Amino acid sequence: MAKEKYIAINENVDGYSFANLGLFTGFASGVYNAVYSLVILGIFTGILGNENLASSVVGIYVAMYSVFCMIVGVFSKELLRWFSKARLLYAAFLLVVVCYAMMSFSVKPITFMTLDWVSGIGSTIVGILIPLFMADFSKNIGMAKLNARYYLWVNIGALIAPLFALNMAAWFDNYRIPFLASAMIYAGGLLFFKRFGIVQMDKEIKNVNPRRTMKSLWVNTLLFFRRQGMPRAYAVNFGFYALSAMRVLYVPIVVIEQGFSAGVLGWVLTLGILPYIIFDLFIGNLVRRVGPRVLMTIGMASFAVFATLAMFLSGYSLLAVFILWQISGAFMEPVHDLFFFDNTQKSEQSRFYGVFKTTSYLPKVIAPILGAACIAVTGVTSAVWVVSIAVCAFTLLMLSRK
Repeated sequence: MAKEKYIAINENVDGYSFANLGLFTGFASGVYNAVYSLVILGIFTGILGNENLASSVVGIYVAMYSVFCMIVGVFSKELLRWFSKARLLYAAFLLVVVCYAMMSFSVKPITFMTLDWVSGIGSTIVGILIPLFMADFSKNIGMAKLNARYYLWVNIGALIAPLFALNMAAWFDNYRIPFLASAMIYAGGLLFFKRFGIVQMDKEIKNVNPRRTMKSLWVNTLLFFRRQGMPRAYAVNFGFYALSAMRVLYVPIVVIEQGFSAGVLGWVLTLGILPYIIFDLFIGNLVRRVGPRVLMTIGMASFAVFATLAMFLSGYSLLAVFILWQISGAFMEPVHDLFFFDNTQKSEQSRFYGVFKTTSYLPKVIAPILGAACIAVTGVTSAVWVVSIAVCAFTLLMLSRK
C-alpha cells in the first residue's frame, strides 16, 4: 500500500494537532463507558427478568462485541485501500455521532444493540486512523512524544468523564442521557479535525469480490506475523491491553468484596488516572534516551510485583497497590505500540495497523475467560492476578528476545 499524498493541509498542522484529538476521544469514551454496562444490564434484565442471569449475559455480549470490533480492525486494511484516510475519518466520526445520539433515546433493545454495534465500526476506525495520521506527520517530533501527548489528553478526559456522566445521569434520572453528551463531544472532535483543512485525492472504488477480499485479509495477516519484529510487537501490545482488561474487570469486584463502598471505589479509580497524567510527558521524553524496551521491561516487571502483592494483601494496603500499580501502567502506555511504528515503514503502516490493533480487543475476550477459570478452580477472586503475573512473565520473555 503506497504512502498517501496530501493535496492540501493547513500549514500550522503537525503531529501534535492529531494527538490533541485524544482529549475528545478520551472524554467521550469515558462518558460513554461510565454508564454503558449499566444500560446494557438494564436491557438484559428487562428481557430476562433476572438480574443475576442478565449480569452473565452482559459479559458474553461484551465479548462478542469485542470480537466484532477486532474483525473491523482487520478489515480496515480494505477500507483504507478504497477510501482516503481523511474521508474515512470524517465518516467514522459522523457515524459515531449519529449512533450515540440515537442511543440516548428510549429505543427498543434490538435497535439499541444494532446502533451499538454500528457505532463500534466508527469508534474502531477512529482509534486506528488517529495514530496513523500522527505517524504521517511525526517528522522530527517522533511517535514517542506524540503518543505521550495523545495519552495525556486521553487520560485528562478520562479523569473528569465518570463524575460528569454519572452526575448528568442522576440529574436527568436517565442513564442513557450521557450517550448524547458523548455524541456532542465526538462532534466537537469532528469539527476540530475539519479545521486541519486536509484534502486527499479520492481513490477509485473498485468492484468487491468477497472471496478475493477475504483471501487478501488472510494473506495480509500472515504477512504481518512474518515481518521481522511484528510477532514481538503484537505480543507486547497484547500484554499491555491484557493487564488493562484485568484491572478494569476485577479491581471493582475485589474492592467491593473487601467491604469498601462504591464511593471508595470511585476514589481508587480516579486516583489511578493521576500517575498517567503525571508521567505521560516525562516518559515521552525519556523513551528517546533509553528506548521503549527498557520502559516496557520496567513497567511489566514492577506490575508483576504489584500483582503478586495483590494476591495476599487486603484492606487499605490492597487499595494502595491498586493505585500504585498504575505507575507501572504509566511507564508502558506511551511506548507499548512503538514496537510497531519503529519496525515498519510509513508506506506499510496503513496496511498492517489494523491487524496490530486487534491486540486492544482480543484481551477483552480472553481475560474474562481466564479470570473466570481461576475463580472456578480456587474459589477466590484475588486468584485472578495469577493471570496478570503470567501475562507479565510472557511479555518480559518476548522483550528479552533479540
